[in-house]
Amino acid sequence: MTQSTTPAEDLVFGLTRIIDLPGLTGGALGPEDIAAIIGEADRYSREMLWPQAQAADHHGAVYENGVVRTPPHYQAAYKAWIEGGWQGLAAPAELNGIDVGGQELPQALWMAVSELVTTGDMAFSLCPLLTAGAIEALARFATPAQQAEWLPPLVSGAWTGTMCLTEPQAGSDLSQVRSKAEPDGQGGYRITGQKIFITFGDHDLTPNTLHLILARLPDAPPGTRGISLFAAPKLLLDGSRNALRCGGIEKKLGIHAAPTCVMLFEGAAAQMVGEPNRGLNAMFAMMNAARLGVGVEGVAQGARALALAEAYAAQRIQGGRPIDRHPDVARMLAEIRGITLAGRLLALEAGAALDRARRQGATEARVALLTPIVKAWCTDRGVDCANLGLQVHGGAGFIEETGAAQVLRDARIAPIYEGTNGIQAMDLVSRKLLRDGGAEMRALLAEVRAADSRLLPAAEALERVTAWLLDRGQRDPAAAEASAAAYLDAAGWTLGGWMLARAAAADARYAPIAGFYLARLLPRAAARVAEIEAADALLALLPAA
Repeated sequence: MTQSTTPAEDLVFGLTRIIDLPGLTGGALGPEDIAAIIGEADRYSREMLWPQAQAADHHGAVYENGVVRTPPHYQAAYKAWIEGGWQGLAAPAELNGIDVGGQELPQALWMAVSELVTTGDMAFSLCPLLTAGAIEALARFATPAQQAEWLPPLVSGAWTGTMCLTEPQAGSDLSQVRSKAEPDGQGGYRITGQKIFITFGDHDLTPNTLHLILARLPDAPPGTRGISLFAAPKLLLDGSRNALRCGGIEKKLGIHAAPTCVMLFEGAAAQMVGEPNRGLNAMFAMMNAARLGVGVEGVAQGARALALAEAYAAQRIQGGRPIDRHPDVARMLAEIRGITLAGRLLALEAGAALDRARRQGATEARVALLTPIVKAWCTDRGVDCANLGLQVHGGAGFIEETGAAQVLRDARIAPIYEGTNGIQAMDLVSRKLLRDGGAEMRALLAEVRAADSRLLPAAEALERVTAWLLDRGQRDPAAAEASAAAYLDAAGWTLGGWMLARAAAADARYAPIAGFYLARLLPRAAARVAEIEAADALLALLPAA
């Protein structure tokens, strides 16, 4: 079974025919422009990242004598990233009269480029992802002077950015953050504390890194209300080292080439970003951008799993024929293909919702609703697809040299990154639905119902349990929490079918895979709906308070 379209072709199709990026930009970005950018990003990924992704995994990031080194070929790959101007693709061109250097292209286009880069090498892609998040936070919350100092080198890629939230005792519960920020008497601050799990916290790709750090002022109130955001560069303006360092890197299941650092702040000079005790507001600007990016990581790992599995299945002869002609192998390949395409188009839909909010003044309700779904559903499915891809390889998949095992190892972090998928589900149910009484979800489901009659049962079931959650969830928050993951999953399967139905309506080439998904995969939404309505079966197992 062969795939009639490549990921790059799917992305161009999705951007031009499904979300109508040319129309969204008022014609400033035409179909030929989009195709050229996607084609160049695909070339960069296939020439600079794909050929050595396994070598990068085997080499890994190395920490020796306080120095972090990435795989040797990352230097050339990152140099090409800078020279291509990729980091500034969606960044502002100008802020407060400051030439920042970005291209101000749509977020949906950045997400498409990110998918191709992440498919090439997920570990490498994490560095630009975190820098993009830092640019987002600073563009919204930094002062003009801070923007003038920090944004040009970040947008060019000459510097990288990090997100320093987690501490040994403070993971998802940021109210436990203990890092401290003491005023230095000159308008700045000195940061003291330890942060863990800091992606690309230190490396050898750029001379400087800007760390965005959550910490507490001396008079801060307890809990999350007392957290402020600070920025501390690795190198100070005079070129000297700031009082911060990497204390070691983690040994991990996957993404071996991406250094995951323990960062020690030992009186590091820093500036506050945004208002005192309002750090989470600014940091969540970074996290929300990163959550869509992590959802794209799930799609990308599905794409890599599919590429490897299809190539293997086409040449592996068993029973006198290539195994891709055996129905069960064809089923696995079709599942990877259908799920990955659904996630790809759903991520673009979320990106377009964000672009409409920013460029056309549309409400942010749609992107707020889609963000946790894209982040969680796409990353869970990325793991599923990586697992199926390994299964297609059989015993060869369990052997590192085929690359299928690396995809599964790398994919597994994405459901944990940027707020675990359980937290995404609770955010969807307890915040996004309750915020407007389910109005945006009902509006979205109206669009789903209108797209294809085959979606009607799933849409109606999801609307029914939306009402159930709004009623029962407000009376019994534990019941909503018990049903949150199943609800998000049901929404993901349903919306994935919606995207494929739209693709099939726009181009007949997508009709067969849409038909497969709607007949074979969409019924999984009904199973998750049944779980939602059985919340009491889970609650009965919880220990008494």
